[in-house]
Amino acid sequence: MYIGVGMTGGDEAKIRRRIRAADYLVVAQLFLRSNFLLEQPLQFNDVKPRLLGHWGTCHGINVMYANLKLFFENRPELQFILGPGHGFPALQANLFLDGELEKVDPRLGRNLSGIEVLCREFSAPGGFPSHASPMTPGVVTEGGELGYALGAAFGAALGHPEKTVAVLIGDGEFETGTTLASMNLGKLIKTAKEAGNGRVLPILHVNGYKISGPTVFGRKSEREQNELVRGFGFTPIVIEKESPEKIQYALGRAESLENPLIIFKSEKGETGPETVGGQKVRGNYLAHQIPLPEAGRDEEQLKILGDWLRSYRFEELYEEGKGFKI
Repeated sequence: MYIGVGMTGGDEAKIRRRIRAADYLVVAQLFLRSNFLLEQPLQFNDVKPRLLGHWGTCHGINVMYANLKLFFENRPELQFILGPGHGFPALQANLFLDGELEKVDPRLGRNLSGIEVLCREFSAPGGFPSHASPMTPGVVTEGGELGYALGAAFGAALGHPEKTVAVLIGDGEFETGTTLASMNLGKLIKTAKEAGNGRVLPILHVNGYKISGPTVFGRKSEREQNELVRGFGFTPIVIEKESPEKIQYALGRAESLENPLIIFKSEKGETGPETVGGQKVRGNYLAHQIPLPEAGRDEEQLKILGDWLRSYRFEELYEEGKGFKI
């Protein structure tokens, strides 16, 4: 059944609110040490003195996480594995919104106090690392070293016929020998209930850039991309835009195939700054890490940061004392 066809307007609005909330929390983690709800005009001393982390992949992670959460709503068999672990602030934002972090650290309640801890301790000594780590609830791969997520996903599915393991793989990560070797597992391991195993759903997130330049897969033609995926024994399902209806439809179609692989294409650093200091950032490798490295001392970059944060209209999504409206 292709569930996306029957998707309601309420479902789409729910997904979009969730993505906005997660995007805001990502940017707040990367930049803010105070004024987390922007109740006053943003000042230099609201910005962390040392900016460390990765922005470019985070919006795409939030898009897929929100869509998977809706598609598998009330179906506890889903396991999500994040390949581009340097996009950890996105994963952490979603775990925070789901209340998973509060279960292991009561300081991280879904309130202003929890938001303060979440943001202040991201990439701080003794706090949360800048990449996914097994110290995080549910994380089974070390996000600082790329390439192992797909192999871990097949391992997680073995002997668990009740499971669907969705694994998000970055297109830069897709250049690692470990990921490319793991693509052969689709031919070697039968992921089907009759074989006593769960299903693996690889999602290749293609934003076209890695840390310092374009990705190889992102520069291939669509025909070359699809034929490469087919050569490994997978059936490609291409998503060109982040329309919730199209993504839900693709997830539904994937359930009807034995070895599906979703190719999700988005813009590097989407929803972030388009240009900074005359240089193209969004849709470029400059969005990969911190797109506003001088936000704590440069007036222009501080203004861009304020406009960026306000673009998510977080005040519509969270109200102190009443909680999140997502």
